[in-house]
Amino acid sequence: MSERVYLSLDVGSAKVTAVIGERAADRVLDVIGEGSVASEGMKRGAVINLEKTSAAVRAAVRAAERVAGVQAAGAWLSVGGPQIKSKKSHGLAAIRRGHTITPEDAERAVEQAKTYPLEDGEELLHVVPLEYRVDGQEGIHDPVGMTGVRLEVDVLLVTAPAGPLANLRRAVEGAGVTINGLVAAPLASGLGVLTPEEMEMNVLVLDLGAGTTGVGLFREGRLAFAETLPVGQELVSSDIAKLLKIPFEEAERFKKKYGAALPEFADPELVLEISQEGRAEAAVAAPELARIIRPRLREIYALARKAVEEKVGALQVVADKVVLTGGGALLKGADELARRDFDLPVRLGRPRGVDGLADIVASPTHATAVGLLHYAEQHAPSPAAAGRLRLPRFSREEKPAPSGPSEPLWERIKNVLKDLF
Repeated sequence: MSERVYLSLDVGSAKVTAVIGERAADRVLDVIGEGSVASEGMKRGAVINLEKTSAAVRAAVRAAERVAGVQAAGAWLSVGGPQIKSKKSHGLAAIRRGHTITPEDAERAVEQAKTYPLEDGEELLHVVPLEYRVDGQEGIHDPVGMTGVRLEVDVLLVTAPAGPLANLRRAVEGAGVTINGLVAAPLASGLGVLTPEEMEMNVLVLDLGAGTTGVGLFREGRLAFAETLPVGQELVSSDIAKLLKIPFEEAERFKKKYGAALPEFADPELVLEISQEGRAEAAVAAPELARIIRPRLREIYALARKAVEEKVGALQVVADKVVLTGGGALLKGADELARRDFDLPVRLGRPRGVDGLADIVASPTHATAVGLLHYAEQHAPSPAAAGRLRLPRFSREEKPAPSGPSEPLWERIKNVLKDLF
Protein backbone atom coordinates (compact mmCIF):
# COMPACT_ATOMS: atom_id res chain seq x y z
CA MET A 1 0.00 0.00 0.00
CA SER A 2 1.28 3.50 -0.84
CA GLU A 3 2.64 5.56 2.04
CA ARG A 4 0.01 8.15 1.09
CA VAL A 5 -2.88 5.72 1.65
CA TYR A 6 -4.25 5.16 5.16
CA LEU A 7 -6.76 2.69 6.58
CA SER A 8 -8.72 3.55 9.71
CA LEU A 9 -10.61 0.94 11.70
CA ASP A 10 -13.28 1.79 14.26
CA VAL A 11 -14.38 -1.41 16.01
CA GLY A 12 -17.50 -0.49 17.97
CA SER A 13 -20.17 -2.34 19.89
CA ALA A 14 -22.81 -1.94 17.16
CA LYS A 15 -20.71 -1.87 13.98
CA VAL A 16 -17.23 -2.02 12.55
CA THR A 17 -16.27 0.80 10.20
CA ALA A 18 -13.27 0.85 7.88
CA VAL A 19 -12.35 3.98 5.93
CA ILE A 20 -9.51 4.37 3.44
CA GLY A 21 -8.03 7.80 2.78
CA GLU A 22 -5.37 9.00 0.38
CA ARG A 23 -3.31 12.16 0.50
CA ALA A 24 -3.70 13.66 -2.97
CA ALA A 25 -1.05 15.61 -4.86
CA ASP A 26 -2.55 18.89 -3.62
CA ARG A 27 -2.10 17.67 -0.01
CA VAL A 28 -5.85 17.24 0.56
CA LEU A 29 -6.98 14.02 2.23
CA ASP A 30 -9.41 12.17 -0.03
CA VAL A 31 -11.73 9.44 1.26
CA ILE A 32 -11.55 6.68 -1.36
CA GLY A 33 -13.22 3.73 0.40
CA GLU A 34 -15.64 2.90 3.20
CA GLY A 35 -17.13 -0.27 4.64
CA SER A 36 -19.44 -0.75 7.63
CA VAL A 37 -20.82 -4.05 8.94
CA ALA A 38 -22.76 -5.05 12.04
CA SER A 39 -20.58 -6.03 14.99
CA GLU A 40 -21.75 -9.12 16.86
CA GLY A 41 -18.57 -9.92 18.78
CA MET A 42 -18.36 -6.76 20.89
CA LYS A 43 -20.16 -5.58 24.01
CA ARG A 44 -19.65 -2.22 25.71
CA GLY A 45 -16.50 -1.64 23.68
CA ALA A 46 -14.81 -4.94 24.56
CA VAL A 47 -14.35 -8.14 22.59
CA ILE A 48 -16.58 -10.97 23.81
CA ASN A 49 -16.18 -13.23 20.75
CA LEU A 50 -12.87 -13.21 18.89
CA GLU A 51 -14.12 -15.11 15.85
CA LYS A 52 -17.18 -12.92 15.26
CA THR A 53 -15.19 -9.73 15.77
CA SER A 54 -12.49 -10.88 13.34
CA ALA A 55 -15.15 -11.76 10.77
CA ALA A 56 -16.72 -8.29 11.06
CA VAL A 57 -13.34 -6.57 10.75
CA ARG A 58 -12.47 -8.67 7.71
CA ALA A 59 -15.79 -7.88 6.02
CA ALA A 60 -15.56 -4.13 6.72
CA VAL A 61 -11.98 -3.88 5.43
CA ARG A 62 -12.76 -5.87 2.28
CA ALA A 63 -15.79 -3.69 1.57
CA ALA A 64 -13.68 -0.54 1.87
CA GLU A 65 -10.95 -2.04 -0.31
CA ARG A 66 -13.43 -2.96 -3.04
CA VAL A 67 -14.61 0.65 -3.22
CA ALA A 68 -11.07 2.06 -3.08
CA GLY A 69 -9.51 -0.42 -5.49
CA VAL A 70 -6.47 -0.86 -3.22
CA GLN A 71 -5.46 -3.42 -0.61
CA ALA A 72 -4.63 -2.07 2.82
CA ALA A 73 -1.52 -3.51 4.46
CA GLY A 74 -2.14 -2.02 7.90
CA ALA A 75 -4.68 -0.04 9.88
CA TRP A 76 -4.86 2.68 12.50
CA LEU A 77 -7.16 1.31 15.17
CA SER A 78 -9.40 3.21 17.59
CA VAL A 79 -9.53 2.10 21.21
CA GLY A 80 -12.92 2.95 22.67
CA GLY A 81 -13.50 0.20 25.16
CA PRO A 82 -14.30 0.65 28.82
CA GLN A 83 -11.85 2.08 31.33
CA ILE A 84 -9.92 4.39 29.04
CA LYS A 85 -8.55 6.90 31.50
CA SER A 86 -6.28 9.92 31.60
CA LYS A 87 -4.08 11.41 34.27
CA LYS A 88 -1.65 14.30 34.47
CA SER A 89 2.07 13.92 35.05
CA HIS A 90 5.00 16.30 35.39
CA GLY A 91 8.42 16.17 33.77
CA LEU A 92 11.66 18.10 34.28
CA ALA A 93 14.84 18.60 32.26
CA ALA A 94 17.91 20.67 33.19
CA ILE A 95 19.33 22.95 30.51
CA ARG A 96 23.04 23.80 30.47
CA ARG A 97 23.69 27.44 31.21
CA GLY A 98 24.16 29.49 28.06
CA HIS A 99 22.39 26.93 25.84
CA THR A 100 19.04 27.32 24.14
CA ILE A 101 16.34 24.65 24.49
CA THR A 102 16.41 22.04 21.74
CA PRO A 103 13.75 19.51 20.60
CA GLU A 104 15.82 16.85 22.37
CA ASP A 105 15.54 18.80 25.64
CA ALA A 106 11.76 18.98 25.27
CA GLU A 107 11.66 15.26 24.60
CA ARG A 108 13.78 14.57 27.70
CA ALA A 109 11.24 16.42 29.82
CA VAL A 110 8.37 14.46 28.26
CA GLU A 111 10.21 11.16 28.73
CA GLN A 112 10.74 11.98 32.39
CA ALA A 113 7.00 12.63 32.75
CA LYS A 114 6.30 9.19 31.29
CA THR A 115 7.92 7.53 34.31
CA TYR A 116 4.69 8.12 36.25
CA PRO A 117 3.75 4.71 37.71
CA LEU A 118 0.74 3.17 35.98
CA GLU A 119 -1.74 0.89 37.69
CA ASP A 120 -1.37 -2.84 37.25
CA GLY A 121 -2.79 -3.97 33.93
CA GLU A 122 -2.69 -0.51 32.33
CA GLU A 123 -1.11 0.20 28.95
CA LEU A 124 0.01 3.65 27.84
CA LEU A 125 -1.64 4.90 24.64
CA HIS A 126 -0.72 8.60 24.42
CA VAL A 127 1.54 11.18 26.02
CA VAL A 128 0.21 14.66 25.25
CA PRO A 129 2.26 17.70 26.37
CA LEU A 130 -0.17 20.26 27.76
CA GLU A 131 2.06 23.13 28.86
CA TYR A 132 5.76 23.88 29.27
CA ARG A 133 7.41 26.15 31.82
CA VAL A 134 10.85 27.73 31.39
CA ASP A 135 12.42 28.94 34.64
CA GLY A 136 8.92 29.20 36.11
CA GLN A 137 7.36 31.08 33.17
CA GLU A 138 4.04 29.40 32.43
CA GLY A 139 1.80 29.07 29.37
CA ILE A 140 4.48 27.99 26.88
CA HIS A 141 3.39 25.61 24.13
CA ASP A 142 6.72 25.31 22.29
CA PRO A 143 9.90 26.00 24.32
CA VAL A 144 12.36 25.19 21.52
CA GLY A 145 14.80 28.05 20.94
CA MET A 146 14.12 29.70 24.30
CA THR A 147 16.80 30.30 26.94
CA GLY A 148 16.66 28.97 30.48
CA VAL A 149 18.14 26.45 32.88
CA ARG A 150 14.98 24.63 34.02
CA LEU A 151 12.44 23.15 31.61
CA GLU A 152 9.23 21.66 33.01
CA VAL A 153 6.25 20.10 31.26
CA ASP A 154 2.78 18.95 32.25
CA VAL A 155 1.56 16.03 30.16
CA LEU A 156 -1.62 14.00 29.84
CA LEU A 157 -1.14 10.24 29.97
CA VAL A 158 -3.95 8.29 28.28
CA THR A 159 -4.18 4.63 29.25
CA ALA A 160 -6.30 1.56 28.51
CA PRO A 161 -6.60 -1.81 30.27
CA ALA A 162 -4.06 -4.25 28.84
CA GLY A 163 -6.34 -7.31 28.84
CA PRO A 164 -9.17 -5.96 26.66
CA LEU A 165 -6.56 -4.23 24.50
CA ALA A 166 -4.80 -7.54 23.87
CA ASN A 167 -8.10 -9.15 22.84
CA LEU A 168 -8.84 -6.28 20.45
CA ARG A 169 -5.40 -6.66 18.86
CA ARG A 170 -5.90 -10.40 18.53
CA ALA A 171 -9.30 -9.98 16.86
CA VAL A 172 -7.99 -7.44 14.32
CA GLU A 173 -4.83 -9.40 13.57
CA GLY A 174 -6.96 -12.53 13.27
CA ALA A 175 -8.69 -10.79 10.37
CA GLY A 176 -5.33 -10.53 8.59
CA VAL A 177 -4.90 -6.81 9.34
CA THR A 178 -1.63 -5.39 10.63
CA ILE A 179 -2.05 -2.69 13.28
CA ASN A 180 0.01 0.42 12.54
CA GLY A 181 -1.04 2.28 15.67
CA LEU A 182 -3.62 2.59 18.44
CA VAL A 183 -5.55 5.80 19.04
CA ALA A 184 -7.93 6.54 21.91
CA ALA A 185 -11.42 7.03 20.46
CA PRO A 186 -12.09 10.35 22.30
CA LEU A 187 -8.95 11.78 20.67
CA ALA A 188 -9.87 10.48 17.21
CA SER A 189 -13.45 11.78 17.46
CA GLY A 190 -12.25 15.29 18.24
CA LEU A 191 -9.72 15.29 15.42
CA GLY A 192 -12.47 14.22 13.06
CA VAL A 193 -14.97 17.00 13.78
CA LEU A 194 -13.47 20.07 15.45
CA THR A 195 -13.22 23.20 13.32
CA PRO A 196 -10.16 25.49 13.26
CA GLU A 197 -12.06 27.94 15.46
CA GLU A 198 -12.94 25.23 17.97
CA MET A 199 -9.29 24.14 18.07
CA GLU A 200 -8.60 27.52 19.68
CA MET A 201 -11.34 27.02 22.28
CA ASN A 202 -12.12 24.64 25.13
CA VAL A 203 -14.50 22.02 23.73
CA LEU A 204 -16.07 18.93 25.27
CA VAL A 205 -16.56 16.16 22.68
CA LEU A 206 -19.06 13.44 23.62
CA ASP A 207 -19.05 10.32 21.47
CA LEU A 208 -22.46 8.71 22.08
CA GLY A 209 -21.71 5.13 21.06
CA ALA A 210 -23.81 2.02 21.33
CA GLY A 211 -21.96 0.38 24.22
CA THR A 212 -19.84 3.21 25.62
CA THR A 213 -19.69 7.00 25.77
CA GLY A 214 -16.39 8.64 24.99
CA VAL A 215 -15.55 11.87 26.79
CA GLY A 216 -12.79 14.11 25.46
CA LEU A 217 -11.98 17.66 26.58
CA PHE A 218 -9.86 19.68 24.15
CA ARG A 219 -8.06 22.83 25.23
CA GLU A 220 -6.59 24.94 22.43
CA GLY A 221 -6.19 21.92 20.20
CA ARG A 222 -4.73 19.62 22.84
CA LEU A 223 -6.48 16.70 24.47
CA ALA A 224 -6.68 17.72 28.13
CA PHE A 225 -8.89 14.93 29.46
CA ALA A 226 -10.14 11.58 28.15
CA GLU A 227 -12.32 8.87 29.60
CA THR A 228 -14.69 6.21 28.32
CA LEU A 229 -17.86 5.54 30.29
CA PRO A 230 -19.27 1.97 30.28
CA VAL A 231 -22.76 3.23 29.35
CA GLY A 232 -24.17 3.80 25.88
CA GLN A 233 -27.19 3.95 23.65
CA GLU A 234 -27.88 0.22 24.02
CA LEU A 235 -29.17 1.05 27.50
CA VAL A 236 -31.74 3.38 25.92
CA SER A 237 -32.97 0.50 23.74
CA SER A 238 -33.01 -1.80 26.77
CA ASP A 239 -35.24 0.65 28.64
CA ILE A 240 -37.67 0.73 25.71
CA ALA A 241 -37.68 -3.07 25.46
CA LYS A 242 -38.37 -3.54 29.18
CA LEU A 243 -41.07 -0.91 29.53
CA LEU A 244 -42.91 -1.80 26.31
CA LYS A 245 -42.34 -5.56 26.73
CA ILE A 246 -40.88 -5.95 23.23
CA PRO A 247 -37.70 -7.64 21.91
CA PHE A 248 -34.49 -5.63 22.02
CA GLU A 249 -34.21 -5.58 18.20
CA GLU A 250 -37.69 -4.09 17.93
CA ALA A 251 -36.86 -1.52 20.59
CA GLU A 252 -33.70 -0.57 18.70
CA ARG A 253 -35.77 -0.08 15.53
CA PHE A 254 -38.32 2.05 17.37
CA LYS A 255 -35.57 4.22 18.82
CA LYS A 256 -33.74 4.82 15.54
CA LYS A 257 -36.82 5.40 13.40
CA TYR A 258 -39.26 7.14 15.73
CA GLY A 259 -37.32 8.04 18.87
CA ALA A 260 -36.57 11.50 20.22
CA ALA A 261 -34.70 12.82 23.23
CA LEU A 262 -37.50 15.24 24.11
CA PRO A 263 -41.28 14.80 23.71
CA GLU A 264 -41.61 18.06 21.76
CA PHE A 265 -39.29 16.66 19.08
CA ALA A 266 -41.51 13.62 18.52
CA ASP A 267 -44.40 13.47 16.06
CA PRO A 268 -47.50 14.13 18.22
CA GLU A 269 -49.75 12.35 15.73
CA LEU A 270 -47.65 9.17 15.50
CA VAL A 271 -48.86 6.07 17.36
CA LEU A 272 -46.74 2.91 17.28
CA GLU A 273 -48.43 -0.47 17.38
CA ILE A 274 -46.83 -3.17 19.52
CA SER A 275 -47.47 -6.60 18.09
CA GLN A 276 -47.05 -10.02 19.64
CA GLU A 277 -47.15 -13.08 17.38
CA GLY A 278 -48.68 -11.02 14.60
CA ARG A 279 -51.45 -9.52 16.77
CA ALA A 280 -51.63 -5.89 17.87
CA GLU A 281 -51.38 -5.98 21.67
CA ALA A 282 -50.83 -2.33 22.56
CA ALA A 283 -49.87 1.07 21.22
CA VAL A 284 -47.55 3.85 22.31
CA ALA A 285 -47.53 7.47 21.14
CA ALA A 286 -44.21 8.84 19.88
CA PRO A 287 -44.06 11.52 22.65
CA GLU A 288 -44.44 8.72 25.23
CA LEU A 289 -41.51 6.90 23.59
CA ALA A 290 -39.46 10.09 24.03
CA ARG A 291 -40.37 10.14 27.73
CA ILE A 292 -38.81 6.68 28.03
CA ILE A 293 -35.65 7.77 26.20
CA ARG A 294 -35.05 11.08 27.98
CA PRO A 295 -34.13 9.86 31.51
CA ARG A 296 -31.41 7.48 30.31
CA LEU A 297 -29.87 10.06 27.99
CA ARG A 298 -29.88 12.61 30.79
CA GLU A 299 -28.14 10.08 33.01
CA ILE A 300 -25.40 9.61 30.39
CA TYR A 301 -24.94 13.38 30.14
CA ALA A 302 -24.77 13.64 33.92
CA LEU A 303 -22.11 10.91 34.13
CA ALA A 304 -20.05 12.71 31.48
CA ARG A 305 -20.28 15.95 33.44
CA LYS A 306 -19.29 14.18 36.64
CA ALA A 307 -16.26 12.55 34.99
CA VAL A 308 -14.98 15.93 33.81
CA GLU A 309 -15.69 17.84 37.00
CA GLU A 310 -14.05 15.24 39.25
CA LYS A 311 -10.76 15.42 37.31
CA VAL A 312 -10.64 18.86 35.66
CA GLY A 313 -13.08 21.30 37.23
CA ALA A 314 -16.53 22.81 36.87
CA LEU A 315 -17.79 22.22 33.32
CA GLN A 316 -18.96 25.82 32.93
CA VAL A 317 -15.39 26.95 33.62
CA VAL A 318 -13.37 24.40 31.63
CA ALA A 319 -15.57 24.14 28.51
CA ASP A 320 -16.89 26.74 26.08
CA LYS A 321 -19.14 24.39 24.08
CA VAL A 322 -20.11 20.75 23.53
CA VAL A 323 -19.88 18.73 20.31
CA LEU A 324 -21.85 15.47 20.00
CA THR A 325 -20.66 12.57 17.83
CA GLY A 326 -21.56 8.89 17.47
CA GLY A 327 -24.86 7.22 16.63
CA GLY A 328 -26.60 8.67 19.68
CA ALA A 329 -26.06 12.17 18.31
CA LEU A 330 -28.54 11.36 15.52
CA LEU A 331 -31.40 10.98 17.98
CA LYS A 332 -33.79 13.88 17.39
CA GLY A 333 -33.38 16.49 20.11
CA ALA A 334 -30.20 14.98 21.57
CA ASP A 335 -28.39 18.27 20.99
CA GLU A 336 -31.19 20.34 22.51
CA LEU A 337 -31.31 18.13 25.61
CA ALA A 338 -27.54 18.49 25.95
CA ARG A 339 -27.86 22.25 25.58
CA ARG A 340 -30.34 22.35 28.46
CA ASP A 341 -28.43 19.94 30.71
CA PHE A 342 -24.95 21.43 30.17
CA ASP A 343 -26.10 25.05 29.75
CA LEU A 344 -23.54 25.44 26.96
CA PRO A 345 -23.69 25.85 23.16
CA VAL A 346 -24.05 22.41 21.54
CA ARG A 347 -23.73 21.21 17.96
CA LEU A 348 -23.61 17.90 16.10
CA GLY A 349 -20.10 16.91 15.04
CA ARG A 350 -19.85 15.88 11.40
CA PRO A 351 -16.48 14.83 9.93
CA ARG A 352 -14.55 17.57 8.17
CA GLY A 353 -11.22 18.18 6.50
CA VAL A 354 -11.66 15.46 3.85
CA ASP A 355 -12.63 15.36 0.20
CA GLY A 356 -13.35 12.56 -2.27
CA LEU A 357 -16.21 10.43 -0.97
CA ALA A 358 -16.83 12.96 1.79
CA ASP A 359 -20.61 12.52 1.57
CA ILE A 360 -20.26 8.84 2.50
CA VAL A 361 -18.62 9.72 5.83
CA ALA A 362 -20.58 12.91 6.57
CA SER A 363 -22.45 11.47 9.57
CA PRO A 364 -21.49 11.83 13.26
CA THR A 365 -21.21 8.02 13.24
CA HIS A 366 -18.02 8.35 11.16
CA ALA A 367 -16.31 10.92 13.38
CA THR A 368 -13.86 8.45 14.92
CA ALA A 369 -12.95 6.74 11.64
CA VAL A 370 -12.24 10.05 9.88
CA GLY A 371 -10.31 11.34 12.89
CA LEU A 372 -8.12 8.25 12.67
CA LEU A 373 -7.22 9.18 9.09
CA HIS A 374 -6.12 12.65 10.22
CA TYR A 375 -4.09 11.14 13.04
CA ALA A 376 -2.50 8.61 10.69
CA GLU A 377 -1.54 11.31 8.20
CA GLN A 378 -0.06 13.71 10.71
CA HIS A 379 1.20 11.47 13.50
CA ALA A 380 4.85 11.87 14.35
CA PRO A 381 6.89 9.11 16.07
CA SER A 382 8.40 11.44 18.66
CA PRO A 383 6.21 11.89 21.78
CA ALA A 384 7.13 15.56 21.99
CA ALA A 385 6.30 16.13 18.32
CA ALA A 386 3.16 14.03 18.40
CA GLY A 387 1.70 15.76 21.43
CA ARG A 388 0.41 18.82 19.62
CA LEU A 389 -2.84 17.98 17.86
CA ARG A 390 -2.44 19.46 14.42
CA LEU A 391 -5.48 20.50 12.42
CA PRO A 392 -6.74 18.44 9.47
CA ARG A 393 -5.75 19.83 6.12
CA PHE A 394 -8.35 21.96 4.37
CA SER A 395 -10.64 20.43 1.79
CA ARG A 396 -10.36 21.83 -1.71
CA GLU A 397 -13.28 24.17 -1.06
CA GLU A 398 -11.83 25.67 2.12
CA LYS A 399 -8.06 25.49 1.72
CA PRO A 400 -6.19 28.82 1.70
CA ALA A 401 -4.20 30.11 -1.21
CA PRO A 402 -0.71 28.57 -1.38
CA SER A 403 2.18 30.52 0.06
CA GLY A 404 5.37 31.30 -1.84
CA PRO A 405 7.32 28.76 -3.91
CA SER A 406 9.21 26.02 -2.13
CA GLU A 407 13.01 26.14 -1.83
CA PRO A 408 14.67 25.31 -5.17
CA LEU A 409 16.25 21.88 -5.50
CA TRP A 410 19.77 23.29 -6.03
CA GLU A 411 19.54 25.36 -2.84
CA ARG A 412 18.54 22.26 -0.86
CA ILE A 413 21.50 20.34 -2.33
CA LYS A 414 23.90 23.16 -1.40
CA ASN A 415 22.58 23.17 2.16
CA VAL A 416 23.11 19.43 2.47
CA LEU A 417 26.69 19.73 1.16
CA LYS A 418 27.34 22.58 3.57
CA ASP A 419 26.21 20.41 6.49
CA LEU A 420 28.47 17.56 5.36
CA PHE A 421 31.64 19.57 4.83
